[in-house]
Amino acid sequence: MADKKKVLVFIVAFNAQRFIDSVIKRIPEEVTSDKSYEHEILIIDDCSPDRTFEVAREVKDHCRHSPIRITVMRNPVNLGYGGNQKLGYHYAIQNGFDAVVLLHGDGQYAPEVLPQMVSSILAGEADFVIGSRMLTKSRALRGGMPLYKFIGNVILTGIQNRLLGSSLSEFHSGYRAYSVAALRAVPFQMNSNGFDFDTDILIQMLDNGFRCREVDIPTYYGEEICHVQGLKYAFNILVSTALSRLQRFGIYYHPKFDYQKDVRYPSKLDFSSSHTFAVNRVRQGSVVLDVGCGSGYIARELCSRGIDVYGVDYSVDAQYRKFFKEFLEGDINECDLSFNLQKVDYILLMDVIEHLDAPEEFLLHLRSRFAKHTPRIIITTANVAFLPVRISLLIGQFNYGKRGILDMTHRRLLTFHSLTRTLHNCGFRIESTEGIPAPFPLVFGRNVFSRILLRLNRSLIWLWRGMFSYQIAIEAVPEPTAADLLEAAEKY
Repeated sequence: MADKKKVLVFIVAFNAQRFIDSVIKRIPEEVTSDKSYEHEILIIDDCSPDRTFEVAREVKDHCRHSPIRITVMRNPVNLGYGGNQKLGYHYAIQNGFDAVVLLHGDGQYAPEVLPQMVSSILAGEADFVIGSRMLTKSRALRGGMPLYKFIGNVILTGIQNRLLGSSLSEFHSGYRAYSVAALRAVPFQMNSNGFDFDTDILIQMLDNGFRCREVDIPTYYGEEICHVQGLKYAFNILVSTALSRLQRFGIYYHPKFDYQKDVRYPSKLDFSSSHTFAVNRVRQGSVVLDVGCGSGYIARELCSRGIDVYGVDYSVDAQYRKFFKEFLEGDINECDLSFNLQKVDYILLMDVIEHLDAPEEFLLHLRSRFAKHTPRIIITTANVAFLPVRISLLIGQFNYGKRGILDMTHRRLLTFHSLTRTLHNCGFRIESTEGIPAPFPLVFGRNVFSRILLRLNRSLIWLWRGMFSYQIAIEAVPEPTAADLLEAAEKY
């Protein structure tokens, strides 16, 4: 018994007292009598004002001698269609099921198709299954789907497929089956409590590369009450789909589309970026101190040019540690940069200053420690005055994310003016200032389209640097401190 796979037939119910009995009776006997799997029917009544809960309990009592277990629950308050699903999926995870099939208590979706819905998951051929009414579109119309719903379904599905890069025949069927392992891997608890929950969880499944199968199901429209407000639903699912794509660009953030536990910043050395700004300014034969060098991409590139690199960060990938002459592991906020260096030619602060607890104190310490070396300080940081951020502020939005300009780990938001003022106040002389375009190749790939966008962005930066720069890049030199000047005077 311990080796048997477990299947949960999860019935969401609201005002379904007229239908719940027939839905349970229509579940095929091959499901209830199959000895190779353990099955359970879970009915959760979402605080219906009618007798849905009582009728479900009566059905359970009539089936007490059935080989299949039936569990009936009632929410003390109405949680909504999506909120009710969250409870059922949590139940499936908590009780060690292998697959869960979602049925509607109003009988709109055929329980007779249950074996086909779950077989691919149990066979390990799919991670989620959609019962689609649109695989054979003519059948959907013959089954009574209203023409306006049919047209809306086709249009919305087409838009969503285009945005998500998918090829589903239908996004809007409520007949679903999921591998519980897949459910465990996505943050479905963060999804909407409304009918757009179904879109949210499909996006999560597709974004995480889970395998999908569509099963042809009959279309049925009978006496059931439709609780979906069409225009509101269409608006919500399109907004959710679009925002999931914007999150990839770092413009928007919602935890339901956050799947990365460990954010790794990719190399930007093959296009115009903050990385190329830095490496192109370092001369051969130099000694470089790379503060916040965890990715190791820049160290590898500089090392290939015969440049000695010293690094400081929490950690560095093992494959990149060999490119450092010496690596100091620790918190940059507390690190005293205690390298035994006779000379430092360049100090790189690549997207570091915005993460510091006290940037001014760090810059003063940097000047005190290295000013006598007269190194060139190369600083890059996000430009919070970038046009998309300004637009989001105009409409009352300020969305932090896992990366980008509004990275959650940023402690300071900077503009060209505020950064140059900070450097001047801390005793640094600005040698050059540039605007860096947005990293379009990381979003759209290394292709012609990205190159065109980069070229356009650079032209706009030339027109208005503060508005169109994604990042700020500055090369500065620390002025000698009073202690350095006094020491020089004494030597003289």
